[in-house]
Amino acid sequence: MSKLYVVGTPIGNLEDFSPRAVRILSECDFIAAEDTRVTLKLLNHFGIKKPMVSYFEHNIRESGEKVIAEILSGKSCALVTDAGMPAISDPGEDLVRQCHEKGIAVESVPGPCAFATALALSGIPSGRFTFEGFLSVNKPGRAQHLDSLRNEARTMIFYEAPHKLAATLKDMNKVFGNREIAIVRELTKIHEQVIKTTLDEAVRLYGDGGLKGEMVLILKGKEESLAEEELTLEDAIELAKKSIESGMSTSEAAKNAAKLTGFKKGDIYKSLL
Repeated sequence: MSKLYVVGTPIGNLEDFSPRAVRILSECDFIAAEDTRVTLKLLNHFGIKKPMVSYFEHNIRESGEKVIAEILSGKSCALVTDAGMPAISDPGEDLVRQCHEKGIAVESVPGPCAFATALALSGIPSGRFTFEGFLSVNKPGRAQHLDSLRNEARTMIFYEAPHKLAATLKDMNKVFGNREIAIVRELTKIHEQVIKTTLDEAVRLYGDGGLKGEMVLILKGKEESLAEEELTLEDAIELAKKSIESGMSTSEAAKNAAKLTGFKKGDIYKSLL
């Protein structure tokens, strides 16, 4: 039966690959992979031989159309990413959406998920959280993203690459102050590590960019009492000034501060000028 299987793959340790996932990859007609070279190593380890198509961020339109056409012709496809669950902060999301639109059955084959695993290890409140994925490499967009979370009371989860960690920690420290943070790195691998610290200390220790490995950052939300306190126009102006320091234009900073505080954009803008 034609179907799209969304298959979770190991985030480090190959022993985490489930027997059902092995069976589905062995039985499906073809595999849509983020990086066929990475997936080939996985297939070789489990003795699986299947045709693969490349499906990643820069070819999702062209490749997605081909995958959909193959499934509609009666074939079954397994969607995999390099590590973890496909379609979470991942271009596979678009393929899943297209399948639903075309009436194609989509079935889950659950597997490892980095953000959920990191949250479980962090020791930071997990009852309510928000997954923020990767921050933009664009400085104004990055600043706007962080500013929008300034008063977020839920635990926040971010993915980050090692070469951007230092800048991210410094930007977070400017926006959030000295919050509790867990830096979870190299999940399920030999050098897995959970670093429980504060943003002040994290900037001091890792602001030089020396920490290596794939990272998940678990940041404690704003204390409820602080999140709910009444803000003044001066607070809104100060928030806008910090946004400008982070690279945002005066107009965008005023608009963002107005959205977060409830004050009029015009009043904030005039004060900034």
